[in-house]
Amino acid sequence: MGGFNVDLTTEVGPVKLKNPVLVAAGTFGYGQEYSHHIDLNKLGGLITKTITLFPCEGNPPPRLTESPAGLLNSIGLENPGVDVFIREKLPFLQRLKTAVIVSIAGESEEDYLRLAERLTEKEGIKALELNVSCPNVKSGQIIGKDARLIFSLCRKLKKATDLPFILKLPPFIDVVEVAQAAREGGAEALSLINAVPAMVIDVNSQRPKLGNVTGGLSGPAIRPIAVKIVWEVCQKVNIPVIGMGGIMGLEDALEFVLAGASAIAVGTANFVDPGTSVRIIEELEQYLREKKIKNFSELVGAVLI
Repeated sequence: MGGFNVDLTTEVGPVKLKNPVLVAAGTFGYGQEYSHHIDLNKLGGLITKTITLFPCEGNPPPRLTESPAGLLNSIGLENPGVDVFIREKLPFLQRLKTAVIVSIAGESEEDYLRLAERLTEKEGIKALELNVSCPNVKSGQIIGKDARLIFSLCRKLKKATDLPFILKLPPFIDVVEVAQAAREGGAEALSLINAVPAMVIDVNSQRPKLGNVTGGLSGPAIRPIAVKIVWEVCQKVNIPVIGMGGIMGLEDALEFVLAGASAIAVGTANFVDPGTSVRIIEELEQYLREKKIKNFSELVGAVLI
């Protein structure tokens, strides 16, 4: 190592992270579920499972099925609602020494505004991630696909909360247009990308393998799509990005960073190996030392075209 010191800190808008590796919403519960497997305080940040204003039962089973190099899920945003989250989940998160980002979702602007207002009052929350692109609920992608709705939501949220907010956008739209609308509306950052709408059929029963028929595809199969979208947005919109989609190891993470992401989030890999995120942090530090790169920020957007 030669005593070469490296700086892993990064910033996602006003949110300062001690390192650029987070865990993605919907893959890590509310943190406590993984606390016996890894030291959560080593993470750059933790994005919670999405919460809604009221309890949500989610979609009918089966909710998960594998495909080549990917995982389809159709959980349907099952969660206990914001009141239970504040009472039973948040106290644990408030004790962590890492950035806690709470993922929220709603069926209307009013839902997002009310959630933001409730959470603004609470200690220990660094930012909100707005899930405006879930492929597993009927209203999931309506807001996320419409630049005008995104702009309106962001403008109103700026008045409703002092917390920074990050928009999680879907693929296969004019992402640059929607990203620009989010920035102009006041969003501090973007999460790119959410799962890709997909379907798998059991050829023996001739029925869909998911109870909800379709679901969201994640895992290595979508990584090249996600990297391209991150690169396009970072080229054209002046807004920080958290890159995600099929990150299984250091090289995957570095692709997103070189494309322009200021941080990355590990998702599906958490189900394969709960230690993936911590391993990426350790390997990233070693990579920077070997390359004699002092600051992680030097890698952001450094792809040579």
